[in-house]
Amino acid sequence: MILRTPAERFENLAGYPFEPNHVDFVGARMHYVDEPGGSGETVLMLHGEPSWSYLYRKMIPIVSAAGHRVVAPDLIGFGKSDKFTDPGRYTYQMHVDSIVNLIETLDLKNITLICQDWGGLIGLRIAAEHPDRFSRIVAANTALPTGDERIPAAFKVWRAFSQATPVFPVGGLIKFACKTKLTKGIVDGYNAPFPSRKYKVAARVFPLLVPTVPDNPASEANRAAWRALEKWEKPFLTAFSDGDPIMRGLDRIFQNRIPGAKNQPHALIRGAGHFLQEDKGEELAALVVEFIGRSEG
Repeated sequence: MILRTPAERFENLAGYPFEPNHVDFVGARMHYVDEPGGSGETVLMLHGEPSWSYLYRKMIPIVSAAGHRVVAPDLIGFGKSDKFTDPGRYTYQMHVDSIVNLIETLDLKNITLICQDWGGLIGLRIAAEHPDRFSRIVAANTALPTGDERIPAAFKVWRAFSQATPVFPVGGLIKFACKTKLTKGIVDGYNAPFPSRKYKVAARVFPLLVPTVPDNPASEANRAAWRALEKWEKPFLTAFSDGDPIMRGLDRIFQNRIPGAKNQPHALIRGAGHFLQEDKGEELAALVVEFIGRSEG
């Protein structure tokens, strides 16, 4: 069964005036924001768990005003995109395939990838597998695990909570993981896609899909992605926050393993939590615009 969040749930959201666009994927409808730009560059903004493109609402106008096309999709199961009710429909590979479908349907090229949380697990895989479509990458509070690494204790706590809690308070979780105080209107914006618990299947499943053991179904594909990224010469920038207990320090892994990260002005954004787009969206957007300008062409 496929659910579609009623459109009225998204009316008059704080700071989110963008027109809806859609592509089809295996019988489901994927929503995306598409703001025009004239530079020939496309900035693909990928969100993670349990957010949606609302997370990028501060950044989209700034990057678009700088002349760059911005495409910000909602992953299947989140935001304005359709939601499967069967947990088995949600796999790591499905999410990868759905974004590849979007890229190919829109024929996106000269992509600057902005990826945070699961946006990186998905987007970095895609960039590694389809490098000709990508010009540069900005990794923000994200990782590309293979199951061979040590799993942070904070992630284990989060995964256990996600499965045990009788209520999955999406807006409250995002509020908790931010350093700035979110208004009720903003929390309501994050809650908008989920009228009831039956709409939250993807949000509950996501923590279980992270490769935490070497024989996870996604482990070998992610190892292959790392092998490609270890040869990645295009510009690669890390922009992590100083207040993320799960991702803290993982930026150094990218900086050490990816050739394109050498001599880049990597940023540590202070005063931001896991959702740095919410806490410091304007600052991150300015970094993205500067990064594109520095390496464009």
